[in-house]
Amino acid sequence: MTVDQILNAKGKNVFSVRSTTTVYEALKVMGDKNIGAILVIDGNDLKGILSERDYARKIVLKDKSSKETFVHEIMESNVFTVQLSNNIDDCMELMSSKRIRHLPVLENGTVVGIISISDVVKAIIEIQKDTIHHLNSYISQ
Repeated sequence: MTVDQILNAKGKNVFSVRSTTTVYEALKVMGDKNIGAILVIDGNDLKGILSERDYARKIVLKDKSSKETFVHEIMESNVFTVQLSNNIDDCMELMSSKRIRHLPVLENGTVVGIISISDVVKAIIEIQKDTIHHLNSYISQ
């Protein structure tokens, strides 16, 4: 299964904020959209990603104010990305080795989606269900 197939099943909605947005405003968007991370995009350029983990570790634990801190001050700017053609094994390997939960999807340098670890796990479960179904059908014949 490819990233493109995952996005076709889940949708290609991308939520983002600018790097000059306050952390508080970014968190409001994340809460409204029920997402654990949000992309930071200025113009058409992916600048970073802000996660709940970033907030907890870089605002809460350091006793900073989310209303006075800008996203660019705490976002992760070293963003790992995948292409539509990548398969789920590539994604699992990258997520596991880099200890990340979200992967922006790029096509020709433009963000076209984002997948999470739960999207990848769901895809793996579906593949396993199909395999079990086919094996059961084969055994029953």
